[in-house]
This record gives sequence, C-alpha cells and structure tokens, in this order.
Amino acid sequence: MASKDDKDSSSIEKVEVIDKERNQPDIAELEALALPDFDDPNIDRDAAIQGVLEDDSPYPEVRSAVANTDDPDIPVSTIRSWTLGLIWAILISGLNQFFFFRYPSVTITGIVAQLLIFPMGRLWYKVVPNVKIFGKELNPGPFSIKEHVLSTIMAIVGAYSAYATDIIAVQRVLYNQNYNFSYQWMLVMSTQLIGFSIGGVARRFLVQPPSMIWPANLVTCALFNTLHAQTYAGMGNRGGLSRERFFLYALIGATCWYFMPGYLFGALSYFNWVCWIAPDNIKVNTMFGYFHGLGMSLVTFDWAQIAYIGSPLATPWWAEANIAVGFVFFFWILAPILYFTNAWDSQYMPISGRGSYDNMQKPYNVTLILNPDATFNQEAYEAYSPLFIPTTFAISYGLSFASITATLTHAFLYFRKQIWTQARRAIHEQPDVHARLMARYPQVPQWWYLIIFLTMFAFGIISIEVWETKFPVQWFILALVIAFFYVIPIGMIQAITNQQVGLNVITELIIGYGLPGRPVAMMMFKTWGYITMAQALTFTSDFKLGHYMKVPPRAMFFAQVIATMIAGTTQLGVQAWMFSNIPNMCTPDQRDGFICPATEVFGTASVIWGVIGPARQFSKGEVYYALVFFFLAGFVTPIIGYFLTRRFPNSWLRYVNFPVIYSGTGYMPPATASNYVPWAIVGFIFQYVIRRRHFSWWTKYNYVLSAALDAGVALAAVIIFFTLQYPKNGDIGVNTIQAWWGNTVPFNTADGRGLSLRNVAPGETFGPRTWK
Repeated sequence: MASKDDKDSSSIEKVEVIDKERNQPDIAELEALALPDFDDPNIDRDAAIQGVLEDDSPYPEVRSAVANTDDPDIPVSTIRSWTLGLIWAILISGLNQFFFFRYPSVTITGIVAQLLIFPMGRLWYKVVPNVKIFGKELNPGPFSIKEHVLSTIMAIVGAYSAYATDIIAVQRVLYNQNYNFSYQWMLVMSTQLIGFSIGGVARRFLVQPPSMIWPANLVTCALFNTLHAQTYAGMGNRGGLSRERFFLYALIGATCWYFMPGYLFGALSYFNWVCWIAPDNIKVNTMFGYFHGLGMSLVTFDWAQIAYIGSPLATPWWAEANIAVGFVFFFWILAPILYFTNAWDSQYMPISGRGSYDNMQKPYNVTLILNPDATFNQEAYEAYSPLFIPTTFAISYGLSFASITATLTHAFLYFRKQIWTQARRAIHEQPDVHARLMARYPQVPQWWYLIIFLTMFAFGIISIEVWETKFPVQWFILALVIAFFYVIPIGMIQAITNQQVGLNVITELIIGYGLPGRPVAMMMFKTWGYITMAQALTFTSDFKLGHYMKVPPRAMFFAQVIATMIAGTTQLGVQAWMFSNIPNMCTPDQRDGFICPATEVFGTASVIWGVIGPARQFSKGEVYYALVFFFLAGFVTPIIGYFLTRRFPNSWLRYVNFPVIYSGTGYMPPATASNYVPWAIVGFIFQYVIRRRHFSWWTKYNYVLSAALDAGVALAAVIIFFTLQYPKNGDIGVNTIQAWWGNTVPFNTADGRGLSLRNVAPGETFGPRTWK
C-alpha cells in the first residue's frame, strides 16, 4: 500500500523549487512541474506548499475529503459490486421514471443508493457463501470501499429520467406520433451515450489536472470514507466526535427535521414572512415574495430549498460570491427597474414565474396557433396573441445568451495555456499524488471511445431517417459539433466552480432560426446539442470520482456504459407500461396525479421555439429584441475583467468569473430567489467564515455534514411521499394537517396567488395591436 511517507524524487524537486525563492517562485519551473497557479482563487500558496510536502493535493478541499493512499489489491469489479450496482440501476431508474410523470413527485437521489448499497454489501459478506462462478469469487471478503464506489456509480449514472424520453412522450401526447420500441431505444441510447465518447479526450483536460477539483464529488468521497471508516491526513488531528458518529447524528436530525418544512409546517419552507404582514400589498409581495417575487425575505428553514441548486457546502465561496453578485445585480437591481418601468409590458404579469402569457393575462394557449398536423398557423397566431414572459424569465434568457459567449472568451483568455499544455502532456506526467497512484492502472484505449461514438452515431442516423422526424442529418451533425466544442470550456468551469453552463437555450435559438415550424426536429436538435455535452460531463465527473477513490478506469468504463444502457431500457419499459395501463395519462385531470408537468413544459417549449420560433420574439422590432445584446455583453465583459486582473493582479478582481456570474442563476426558473438567497448566506457561513476561523472543524466535518443533510432530506422525502402523500390518493391530512395556518399562510398572499401590478379590463388586451 502506498502512503504519504513514500515520497518520490519528483515531489522532493517540487519542494525545492518552492523553497528556492519563497517570495518569487520561478514561474517557468512551476509550469514545468505542472503545479497549480498560485493566482488560482481556489487555492492559497501556503496550502499548495503543505499539499506538496505531504505528497497530497495542493487543494485543502481535496485533502479534507480524499485519501492520498491506495491499495491496488482491494477488490473492485466483483460479482457482488456488479449485482448490487445493476439491481439499483434498474430500481432507481424505474422508480424515478415512474414518479417523473406524477405531481407531486419524488426523486430518489444518488446519495440514497450510496447509503442503501452499503448495508446490502455487508449483508452479502455475512450471508452469501464464497464459491466461484466463471472463475470469480462470489464472496471475496468484506465489502470494500472500491466495490461500493463502483456499485454506486452504476446505480446513479442513469438514475434520472433520460432527456430523450420527453421527446417520445411529447410526440405521443402532443403530436400523435407513437413510434415503435426500436426507434425509442436507439434515440435514448444515442442521446445518453454519444457524449460518453468524448471521455477519452476530456479526461486529459478535466480529470487528470489537480486544479480540476469537481467540488460535488468531494461530498460523495467524504461519505464513502465515513461509511468505510477511512482515515487520512486530510482529517487533521482535531478531536471530538468521529466522522461516523457526526454523520449519524446529522442524518437523524436532518431526517426528523424535514417533516416540519416538508409536511407539518410548510411556511418554514416558504418563509416569505414580510408578505404575511401585508398579504394584499402587491409591491411588497413583489419584492419579498418567494413564489412570484424577488425573495428579499431572505430566510428559509428547509434544506431542500437551500440545496435545490446544489449544496452550498460543496461550492467554493469565491464561486458562490460570483453567483450572489450576479443575482443581486440582475434580479434585485435590474429586474425591479425593468418591472416598475413596465418594460415589455411586464406589469401585466408577476415579476417572476416560469409560465408564458397571452395579451389577455392568461396562460398562453399554444394549441390555438397549431394546424392539425402540429405545424405553425400564421393566421391563427395573428388572430390570437404574441407570447409574453415574466421579467425574471426574460432576464434568464438574456443571461443564458451571455453565458455562451462569456464561456468561450473566458476559456480562451484564462485556460488557453492549460488547454495547450494538457493537449501535449501525457497522462502519467500529471504531478499530484492521485494521478500518480492512478497511473499504475491500465487506461481506457481511445478506440473503445471511438466504437461508442460510431455506434451511437449510427443509432442517431437510423432513428431520424427511418422514422418521420423532419430532422435533416446535417443538423444532427451540427448539434454534436456544438456539444463537442463546448465540453472542455464548460467542463473546466464546472470542475472548478461546481456550476454548469447549459446549452439548452442556445440550441433552441439556433434550431428555431434554422428550421422554424418543425417541433420534433427542434426537440431532437436541443437534446443532442445540450444533453451530449451534459452527459459527457456527467461521465467525466464520475471518472473524477473514480480517480479520487482509485477505481481502475477500465472497470469504470464498462460499469458506466452497461449501467446507462440498462437504466435507459428500464425507463423506456416503465414509460411504455404507464401509457398503456394508466388511464388518461398526461391529462390535467388524471386522478392519480400523473399529469406529466415536465412533459408539458417540454412540449410547450417545442411549440414556442420550434413552431412560433425565436425570430418572432428576439429579432429586431420584436418584444424581446433587447435580450440579444446579452451576447455582446458576454463576449466583452471577460475581456475587461482579464485586463483589469493583469493590471491589478493581487486585487479582488482575480476572483471575478463572468461565466459563473451569467450562468450561476441558470436554474431560474424554475428556481426562485428562495433558493438562491439562503444558499448564498449558508455558503458564506460555511465556506468563508467557518473555513477561515475554524479550519480544523471545517476540514473534518464540512463535507460530511453536506452529505448527511442531503441524505436526511432524501430519506424523509421518500418516507413522507409513500406514507402520507401517495396512499389514499393523497387525501391523508387534507382537512387537518394540510389545512392549518402554517401550511396555508405562504399561499394566501399576493405572492402566492401570482398577482400582477396591472390588470386589463374584460375584453381588452395589452401589448402591440398587430404582430406577425
């Protein structure tokens, strides 16, 4: 077993380079040794030196959650790990797909699988006899941490509903296209796995470099090490509770507490307390509301709300600060200015929301502008209404535009040297201890990734050519080019900041201009363009998790590919069964709640972008034309920031990251200020105050606490759903617990009712009188 005391000559050379000129390190020598940049806002110089001296990561976050040792003899790819992983890959993907179509829904998260696989693995060790099957031991000893990692990755890699299943559902519900299972399977496999083929290239840029931290993985690593009682230098010498006992106490507390905001006292979740004081004052509710307001009430007591956009205990504070600044400027300063000056006729809608409206203040009825064959009807559109969206929704589109150009500019200015260096550097030359420990395992050959790409590319061609999709092959290729082009820059930003820049809006914009009037083609282009990138980063993130936990790359490859295929097939089977056996599936009055809310949103987007098209919304002379200037802002602002940073290298300006500022609020909508504001406050407390003043406590407990809170909410949500919400068609406690003041007061306000400042008279309209 390797240990931190087994320092090789390369680590000694690194220490000598740093000690030679402590105040003025030789930049050329540092770059030659591939040490991290001391100007990196996620690292400080002393921490880097400490990491090198300990033959560990230069990043304290990594040292606090990841062991710097490895035992290559620990069992990994065993019958036990594959059996448990595939069982949970089927169960979780099937259950999540089932509840995906129901409202209210529940999602079984990866942390639940991580927790439940552990006792099953230990039970297997105690009960199953050790016999050999095909030369493999059925019970190779105690359930190892590497087996646990491999099983968990298999369980979660395809856990969430495949994006393409919504294409199939929308085709069936909205466009009366019910193609056979072969079409469905090839479409889902292609969209889920074609991004995986980028892994062979992406690992060089996004997995091997120590600066590519992937903060969300640190929570998972901390939980693995806690469950298996791993000890390592990053834990420090702090006394007090063990990590295991701390996790158990926090888990029990989080599980019990969630019954309050999650069921018994909903006002603790939507704590818009200022609105309770003036429930009918629309201006007050606009500023302080949580449903349709700007969230200046500041507080929530629900971890599910705080961590809705990701755990604030896992994201570096400098990234959280960028997001907080972006939120304050765009949603607490710009949004009120636009709203109260009635820009875009916004006062006829609530300031914040995820819906669209017509010029009579009603939800936009897209069926009124469709021909029987689901194509756009120009005359009906001119007779009905243009489409309007709330102020924050419009701003979110603008920020999506800015994030696309800002990502490219930022990556070129800040990462061009690193990209070029990594493109020329062999994997075994990476400096940190984790890369050196992983170098002993055989890497995945590039031709394996090529086979995945060619196979999935063929599946995509067949699915769009054999069946009537009106989606030209050249546009399919363009979607892949967009996804491949953005993987590295977006992946670098996500690996450092825990924030992903989405390509969904830009892909909708491109296909909306290029192929108007083809909603199915629009959905396919969006899915291949966006999800290919997102899936590539999902697989890369899992590879980084395996990198941290020292799981051999080839075992990771087969586990991810096979589990994704099984999970996707399971989801299609569950979906087909539901549409065949559940009456009135995806209708507003479905008695069991299977109203398919996400499918409805997906279908509406296909009409707005694929039928109406962005030319009627963002072109010159249209209502939201001003938003296209966000493209220019996204291109220019990183350039300004870059040159200011070079002019003032030691100032706070080096922490400014414009792609994060623009994309960090990308969850709005459906996220609201009730998610962002408490998230930033909690992040400030833990990632800045406690990390600076109580570093030893933070090192030992921070990521364990994050894992415990996430797990507690997940377990409590499952218990509440299956015992109190799903039975008896959701009638339990309707007239008692659910009807008392603590569960109704957040909704009995102008914010809860979504009231607007202005109202049109009956029979009147707002906005332009003519449109095309």
